[in-house]
Amino acid sequence: MQPDAYPRLGTPVLIKNDFVQHLQQAATNLLRRHPRRITGTLAALLLGTGVTAFGVAPLAPDAADLPVRQVLEAVQSLPTEAQTEALGDFRFKLFRTETTRSSDTADTLLRRLNIDDATAAAFLRSDANGRLTLMGRPGKNVSVEATDGNQLLKLTVRWPSDNEEKFTRLVVERAAGNTFASRLETAAYTRSSRLAGGTIRTSLFAATDDAAIPDAVAMQIAEVFSGDIDFHRALRKGDRFSVVYETLEADGEALRTGRVLSAEFVNNGKTLQAMWFSDPAAAANPVTSTAAAKGGYYTLDGQSLRRAYLASPMAFSRVSSGFKMRFHPILQKWRAHLGVDYAAPTGTAVRSVGDGVVEFAGVQNGFGNVVFVKHRNNHTTVYAHLSRIGVHKGQRVSQGQDLGAVGATGWATGPHLHFEFRVNGAHQDPVTIAKQSENLPLSAAAQPLFRQLAGSARQQLQAAATIMQTRAE
Repeated sequence: MQPDAYPRLGTPVLIKNDFVQHLQQAATNLLRRHPRRITGTLAALLLGTGVTAFGVAPLAPDAADLPVRQVLEAVQSLPTEAQTEALGDFRFKLFRTETTRSSDTADTLLRRLNIDDATAAAFLRSDANGRLTLMGRPGKNVSVEATDGNQLLKLTVRWPSDNEEKFTRLVVERAAGNTFASRLETAAYTRSSRLAGGTIRTSLFAATDDAAIPDAVAMQIAEVFSGDIDFHRALRKGDRFSVVYETLEADGEALRTGRVLSAEFVNNGKTLQAMWFSDPAAAANPVTSTAAAKGGYYTLDGQSLRRAYLASPMAFSRVSSGFKMRFHPILQKWRAHLGVDYAAPTGTAVRSVGDGVVEFAGVQNGFGNVVFVKHRNNHTTVYAHLSRIGVHKGQRVSQGQDLGAVGATGWATGPHLHFEFRVNGAHQDPVTIAKQSENLPLSAAAQPLFRQLAGSARQQLQAAATIMQTRAE
């Protein structure tokens, strides 16, 4: 075969280049004739290819395709011997509280506290301070701290003292050598406020009992509004009240009741409001009257509720005979009753209705044990048939001060108080005199502070009313 019969090695390359140039020229001519159609087709192809690529692209390699390598390492354990020993030596403490009863002994009290400790019981019986736990009135707050074996570590007893600002605390503690030591302390109360309210169904005391309000608060409510409400006869079913009062706490436990700070009473549709206010300027002024210096109750617009005379010489009682003509039970004839009789059990406290000086204290004819108190403006009040007398002639007394107790001495068929009010020697209706007695005014200097406190009192009374309504619903 001759060599010229076959093409040279470079010939096919030249043909391929010519063919590519021919295709490029044809594509260019086609793009010039149909530019829009070609552009749209290319865009659709590119977009479809991109979406498809996005949709099928894997986010991570398949875990089954990854290589697996096992690693083994030696771990040194932490020492636990010290922790085990500490847990073995751990002893927890138990805390319990109780209230003393009139029938309690040292053993019964500790047993009720789940304390099994004969040494502690013996100490409470023999120690002078320890015996105070059960002496006096019952109801003392007792708290104990004990071991997990019910052995006494510490006993604390709290009760009110004669000082209204402080309480007494007795502490009995276990000392070294399985012995005990005791000490008496006094500490100041912590004051806090409580909001409450109730609705009258039968009486004020029944309503306050239903609302878990202390009797001392009920008595203060009656005292505050006594000049406007006759709590013996004027209460109506459905009357309601709200109150904000102090509690005096000893080591976090309420031990006694303080003062009523503000109160609202709705009686027969009429709303009465009051708040306690003490004028700092009056208290600092030595020439200010005692009543103004001590403070008193005012309406929320600044009118004093403290009148010169209380409406009644007893906080709670029942009027058995008014200021009128009556048939005398002993003389058996009609005659004018020149006072008001209040039926009450023997021993009920009798108080002075106003500031004054004791003019007479002793026994006098049909009055039996009687006290005469001389007030200003030639006013005199008489308290008769007392079972005991607690004042003496010439003694100065203040409004609300204890004069004695209800009895049945003299011409009396049963225990009651005969109360008279005399003006220049002439008998007057005590109820009328009390209502007409003047109020003690609020000084102009104290009014800015009073208005500020009155605003807070309104908010608190509204909150108390809301709480009462919520509980009722």
